[in-house]
Amino acid sequence: MRQLHQLPLVGVLLFFLIPSQLRNICEVNEDNRFHLNPLFSTMSYSTYTSEVQAANVLLSLRLVGIKLQNVEQKLMRKVKNTAVRDVSDTSSGQLAWTMMALGACHNPHENFITDLQLVYLLEEKFQEEIENMRTHNGNPLTNYYQLSQDLLALCLFSGKYSVTEIAELFTPENKNYYFGNQFSVDTGAMAVLALTCVKKSIINRQMQADKKTSMSINNHIELLIKKILSEKKENGLIGNIYSTGEAMQALFVSSNHYNESEWNCQQTLDTVLKEISQGAFNIPTAAAQILPALMGKTYLNVNKHSPCVCASDVNASIPVPGSVTPTNSPSSITVHYSVQINETYSTTVTVPNGSVFLNVMEAAKKQNKTIFGFRMKKTSWGPYITSVQGLRANNNDNTYWEILSGGHSLSQGVGSYVVHNGEYLMIRWSKY
Repeated sequence: MRQLHQLPLVGVLLFFLIPSQLRNICEVNEDNRFHLNPLFSTMSYSTYTSEVQAANVLLSLRLVGIKLQNVEQKLMRKVKNTAVRDVSDTSSGQLAWTMMALGACHNPHENFITDLQLVYLLEEKFQEEIENMRTHNGNPLTNYYQLSQDLLALCLFSGKYSVTEIAELFTPENKNYYFGNQFSVDTGAMAVLALTCVKKSIINRQMQADKKTSMSINNHIELLIKKILSEKKENGLIGNIYSTGEAMQALFVSSNHYNESEWNCQQTLDTVLKEISQGAFNIPTAAAQILPALMGKTYLNVNKHSPCVCASDVNASIPVPGSVTPTNSPSSITVHYSVQINETYSTTVTVPNGSVFLNVMEAAKKQNKTIFGFRMKKTSWGPYITSVQGLRANNNDNTYWEILSGGHSLSQGVGSYVVHNGEYLMIRWSKY
């Protein structure tokens, strides 16, 4: 067997600077934890429509050491359904979430990972993603966010992967980091977490890599961090409100790759807390993905050998909607709605005040099923539009249905974006 060239030990220490020793973390202190109550309420009182939703929430709660009364057993049953059933129809990212939730800390359920050979199954799915890239113009079966999840879970649970292949796949110039012409902050952040885990494995001699490969991985992290920071808004959000949590995690573990002046962590934290008070995180997945960063944790804290610590037991109140319609508001509103493919089809619909984008689509469909008909599927982020007028979105063709308001792309989904009187909405056939 050919001997690999190893980085000298001193070079490793100086060049890599182990991230866990350099974290620049801001978190919600004990006196301000009440600001997080809306997140706990969302997690407690939501109806979990998918296993991946439950896995997200279970992982988040275990990472931060919060126990919600009567919630963990409900979540555990849902997550175990993924682990025990035939996983052929389970996406690689969903399997990765399941493993991380089950093995977030030492608990009786972590044995499912070994007993059901989940690591081996994820290795297979990861390779299927890579093989699809080879045969479909560089496009994975799912997307690069899930590919990054897969790598992170394999790294955390000592799965098999090629470090050389990882260095080639996760180059920051890869088109899969972009959605349209827009850099995807949450995809980049998940990749940073995964590559940081790989980097630590190399430093700890758990994985072998030559000097060139090691430097490539480190450079990928640095360039991805620059791209993430380039998406920072004036109010401190990074990308949009829903990508900010994972961006914070990526910045926590990579503080040696940017200057302190490049990111005001406290400003980001304050803006997120304001958004929480306005009901921005009323979907369980959204609540789960913002919570770890707010309490100074990252997905790299997953450790099946570390005991589960319950810092506090929370009694969550029934969630209050983020926006309450005033009693003097009209009971119905008028909204303009269009479908754009090669040409644009428009209509005007009347819907109840407080309706979401999906309600507008349903009202338009009742007017003309041929022009405004659509199909959707349930996801951890709520309903996702798969086709309009019978035209299906396709990962291999880089196509999707984009939702817009006033010509601007929306960060919220069709099931959560609340529409307003006189608003101009559109769903557009787009490529990324």
